[in-house]
Amino acid sequence: MRVVSINVNGLKRAAENGFFEWMREIDADVVCVQDIQGKVYDFDDEIFHPEGYQAYFIDAENPEDGGVGIYTRHFPKAIMYGFAYESADREGRFIQADFENVSVASMLVPNALGRPEQQKAKDDFQEAFKGHLEKTLRKRRQFIFAGSFNSAHLVMDASKKYHEMDVSGFKAHEREWFDTVFDDFGYIDTFRQVDIKKDQYTWWPEWAKGWRKNSGWRTDYQISTQMMKNLIEDGFIDMDTRFSDHAPVIMDYDVIM
Repeated sequence: MRVVSINVNGLKRAAENGFFEWMREIDADVVCVQDIQGKVYDFDDEIFHPEGYQAYFIDAENPEDGGVGIYTRHFPKAIMYGFAYESADREGRFIQADFENVSVASMLVPNALGRPEQQKAKDDFQEAFKGHLEKTLRKRRQFIFAGSFNSAHLVMDASKKYHEMDVSGFKAHEREWFDTVFDDFGYIDTFRQVDIKKDQYTWWPEWAKGWRKNSGWRTDYQISTQMMKNLIEDGFIDMDTRFSDHAPVIMDYDVIM
């Protein structure tokens, strides 16, 4: 099973730039898209429904808040819109597809970089989602939470210039959130199971300049439950795509859907 996660910064623009052609070429089973920047009815056109894929979206009251979606080649048993956290549900930040042997969610954490007035909303979201992850541990099935978390976890996940800066996305309490999820709850940072090299980034501030200098952050993750650990086959960050200022995270799992 191949799962792709990408923050598209607007699904319409990504489609115009060949996103769906790339999606077919990458041979993905599930594609989690974030920041679709539109209402569900904006994506009725057939261009947004490539042959062979089912499409599901949750939008935001204000399209600029983001919205997320899931494309899947396998018909899901159920779709869950939101995770019972009102502001996140209203802003279209979480959608989950349940398959026979695994559930895959596409999610978008609020971004407070350069917007200090948004930091509390981001912190509140992370606290609520941490509670959701804790509850999920009691469920007897496998989960993958894929999306833009708008934070970097480890020092190796952010360019050196940011290590001493007090900026949203690399604050101590945001990084400690990951520590709790991975170390205390036992969730898996799936990409780091197959690649422990430094300078593996998925987002570049000051896009063109940052990308050329590889001055970026790894803010996009696929986080799985512990029992997925031995089912991770391979994964990589696709640096060659140019659909947005984020790069896709592509992971392969030994899971039959």
